[in-house]
Amino acid sequence: MNVKIEQSWKDALTNEFNKEYFVKLTDFVRNEYMSGKNVYPAPKNIFNAFNLCPLDNVKVVIIGQDPYHEPNQAHGLCFSVLPPTPVPPSLVNIYKEIESDLGRKSVTNGDLTHWATQGVLLLNSTLTVRAHAAASHAGHGWEEFTDAVIRATATRKNIVYMLWGSYAQKKAAFVNPNDNLVLKSAHPSPLSAYRGFFGNHHFSRANEYLSQHGKTPIDW
Repeated sequence: MNVKIEQSWKDALTNEFNKEYFVKLTDFVRNEYMSGKNVYPAPKNIFNAFNLCPLDNVKVVIIGQDPYHEPNQAHGLCFSVLPPTPVPPSLVNIYKEIESDLGRKSVTNGDLTHWATQGVLLLNSTLTVRAHAAASHAGHGWEEFTDAVIRATATRKNIVYMLWGSYAQKKAAFVNPNDNLVLKSAHPSPLSAYRGFFGNHHFSRANEYLSQHGKTPIDW
């Protein structure tokens, strides 16, 4: 199957694209878009996280669960929205932690493209969603595909994994903490941020680790 995705990812994931689950997933997603339902993100942005952050450039992996399911939100990067869409609550809390951790403000809009182009893989576990219906495309094969994505990153060393919440921590259970920096905390959602996300210092710890391994830190 000819999947339009950045070449280094295409090479790493080529075996996935011909598996039965991925063929069924592709049929399901195509039918959802063609049925007249509103599905997010736009088809051109489904693999945006990969196209902006080639496999060889990955320094940091952040794992989300589901794309935003309201209009003008999802554009293929977890936690990210394009202006003028208001910054979502979880991202507000991420920015608060950056300011507390690094002593300076991050950007004021919700677009995290500048993270992706520096080597931050902003990966949702499920890459598409029906409008107004959270998790509506869960259980159709995306999770198996994104497991393969994490396994592809796990073949590299000295990558920082920021695992916020139990879902992300389970998702990356096969990452070797001896070869990488695995950072775990509560999710930045307003429901859980005060239970350990605030004060986790993940952003400074990530940059210290990258510097120690000869990599350029991320401009958060």
